[in-house]
Amino acid sequence: MNMFVLNLVLAIIWVAVTGSASLHNLVFGFIVGAICVALVRYQVGGRGYYTRMRRIISLFLLFLYELMVSAWSVAKLVCSPRMELKPGIFRYELRLERDFEIVLLANMITLTPGTLSVDVSDDKKYLYIHALDCADPDGIRRGIADGFETKIREAFA
Repeated sequence: MNMFVLNLVLAIIWVAVTGSASLHNLVFGFIVGAICVALVRYQVGGRGYYTRMRRIISLFLLFLYELMVSAWSVAKLVCSPRMELKPGIFRYELRLERDFEIVLLANMITLTPGTLSVDVSDDKKYLYIHALDCADPDGIRRGIADGFETKIREAFA
């Protein structure tokens, strides 16, 4: 059984047993379930579960950080009196291969203020991205490659 599913089932059982169907009780049940899974992980073959979970949390924290930084950048750009915008579309070469990873990257880029995923090439090697400020497309490419794309590869490899 997938360790995440087992962890989630244990959290739901926790909610049912305690009789409180609130979000914080579900999160607490998930934590209790994670401890239970940690105790039996060698017996059920789930050794990589915590490593993957840690990497997914790291990806989520990076997304929140990038969300805040880009929201601040867009707010400063829009509120400046001159509004020196250089919008544009650039092509980003993908290192990701699976559809799920490409969709996740495209959605993270779209949800980040100031950028929008426009299209994926038919061969799934390029992602076309619209940037509100496209003055340095190579810098944006490096930021995506070193940030989201690397974390996605680590989390779902």
